[in-house]
Amino acid sequence: MKTKHLGKNNSKPAIGYKILDPIERIRSSESFGYDFWNAYEFSYLDVNKQPTLKVLEIKIPASSKFIIESKSLKLYLNSFYKKTFLSDRHVLTKIAKDLSKVSSSRIELKFVKKFQVEPSSLNLNTTTRKYTKKNHPVCFDGFRSICPVTSQPDFAKIYILTPAKIETKWLRKLLSSFKESGEFHEQCIENIFSKLSKNFPNENIEVCGRFLRRGGIDINPIRSSKKTLFFKNFRAFNQ
Repeated sequence: MKTKHLGKNNSKPAIGYKILDPIERIRSSESFGYDFWNAYEFSYLDVNKQPTLKVLEIKIPASSKFIIESKSLKLYLNSFYKKTFLSDRHVLTKIAKDLSKVSSSRIELKFVKKFQVEPSSLNLNTTTRKYTKKNHPVCFDGFRSICPVTSQPDFAKIYILTPAKIETKWLRKLLSSFKESGEFHEQCIENIFSKLSKNFPNENIEVCGRFLRRGGIDINPIRSSKKTLFFKNFRAFNQ
């Protein structure tokens, strides 16, 4: 897979939205959901030319034609540290316009002061139950996958909610099978949702991946059978 920035040294600082690198999204299922990106180190200048540091939430629909390669987004957001804006609204509007153009979808943004609380869940790693609980979230800790460009490992907590009765041993095996798989975060969650949907075709299923941050940004895809999502943009440790 060719990318403009990931896995490469950038000798010249890029300017403007053209630095953003779109990658065509691969849909493995007919699901609803979003990709929540949290940028923890977003800085710009306020109307008085004073630096402002905030946490930025970017909400990308799962139906977008393109995803945005993460390093290009980091370079794009990092360029705002010396740009002046009259208000929060102005800077959010500017970023939303650029990201929507590149992804061919409607992107929503906001600044976050506090994340949603992590839902109570059954720990799939340690439970002695033979089957999952009906309509009770299940959490798998230590999920591992491989970046398809850099071959570096990514880690996450995976949350699943469904009324289906799933054998815990089978589910652990499924989620552990990705540890040598070279996929982007979004594709990992798409694939998990797709596999569960095929094995439990008439059940509502929702899958949420909370990946650990890299370079000040974490990516958290959610895929669901329903438009109304149970999982939110929460943090496991609220940090």
